Amino acid sequence: MSDIDSCVLQTIVETANDHFFIVGGDGRVLDISPGAEAVYGLSREELLASSVQQLQAAGVLKPSITLEVMRTRRPAQLMQVTGTGRRVIAEAYPVFVEGKLERVISRSRDLTDLQLLQDEYALLQKRFSEHLKRSHAAPDAEEQALDDALDDLQVRSNVMREIALLLKRVAPSDANVLMLGESGVGKTAFAKQLHRWSQRCNGPFIDVNCSAIPENLFESEMFGYQPGAFSGAARQGKAGLLEQAEGGTLFLDEIGELPLLMQTKLLKVIQDGSLTRLGDTRPRRVDFRLVVATNQDLAKQVEAGHFRLDLYYRLNVIPVTLPPLRDRREDIPDLVDACLNRLNQRYGRQKILGNQVWSTLMGSEWPGNVRELENWLERAWLSSPTDQIDSVALGPQRATEQEPPRPSAFTSAPLRDDETLSAYLARLERQLLEGLCQTHTSTYAIAKRLGISQSTVVRRLRQHSLNAPQRQPR
Repeated sequence: MSDIDSCVLQTIVETANDHFFIVGGDGRVLDISPGAEAVYGLSREELLASSVQQLQAAGVLKPSITLEVMRTRRPAQLMQVTGTGRRVIAEAYPVFVEGKLERVISRSRDLTDLQLLQDEYALLQKRFSEHLKRSHAAPDAEEQALDDALDDLQVRSNVMREIALLLKRVAPSDANVLMLGESGVGKTAFAKQLHRWSQRCNGPFIDVNCSAIPENLFESEMFGYQPGAFSGAARQGKAGLLEQAEGGTLFLDEIGELPLLMQTKLLKVIQDGSLTRLGDTRPRRVDFRLVVATNQDLAKQVEAGHFRLDLYYRLNVIPVTLPPLRDRREDIPDLVDACLNRLNQRYGRQKILGNQVWSTLMGSEWPGNVRELENWLERAWLSSPTDQIDSVALGPQRATEQEPPRPSAFTSAPLRDDETLSAYLARLERQLLEGLCQTHTSTYAIAKRLGISQSTVVRRLRQHSLNAPQRQPR
């Protein structure tokens, strides 16, 4: 290596934001970047006088990623906790010369400050949620503004209003948003609403389902290509989906299905703000807001080696979990009304729901969430011979196929002729709580069964003038 090349390499190591370790094939530390001293708690001299075996034994590296590369002879990535208590993400790569492992190059990035920010964000979100609950009886100006800005988004339940308010607050920023939740809960609808609230609302909203693009076409579809880049390429070339999102929002649904190679390329785009088309050598600047969604547990995907840890942390800046429909039944009436209006406009008839249908709608579990509810309504609409949809025999398909109908407080309580929807829901809630008080030993047991807090159970019992269970849990 020439003197100039040595100086260039030294400059890269000393000025990089990441912390570099250059280790020999036997584990001896040959060189480090200056910033590693503060993260690992040892001076440069002490680190250079050590080996990774000694550093791991002393608890400075917990664990050593270099030892993992020496063991497997393959690149590796993992989370480390250093002797100073810092959390870092580390990745390392082997260097072979004629088949012999001569060096291991590792770099780490300190995530402690990011973790503290995420913890602070979670605390603020919790306080914000508690504030909303305390002020629910008297909506403030922010909640009123939310009602005016929701457009077609149907949210009535407290939990969904909290989520909507959170998204409205973060919309003006360009922070990445990770939407979690079961299939069909409405992640795409919320992503579109986030885009409408953002400063990029006049730009495009590019919706990409990562599981719907064949892996062999993924790179050309996402990054685009130059003329003649491959056999069958369009003569004029093509801008990829990332470029098409310029100035707007890129929504990547089912991000957990993204191939590992594409994860690496996407991470580079996020870090550099540029991409290179297939068959091109010139990078192109891109500017978009990234929103991703998945119904998978990405943390487990990382542990299984199917998802890059560094990409996970890049995406998980503002995590938003949308609850399933069965946990927010208050939203069902508005969702039904909106869907019924769309069906009436689409098919040119004004159909209405019979009273007895509401008990089926409110009492079903809806494992497919909003998507299943909308499919059920369309099936019922098309199957009804009259302008009033009365049949409940078309109950949620998945439920009727898997198990026989079970008696419940909902199915025995049809809507009365003179009863409003709010009065009907209050009556159903009272019947449900009354039944649970007879079958459960405490308000804690009821809270666990319903998936709500014990204080909420106590408050609801008081609202309905019901006595709490007298038997205490064992």
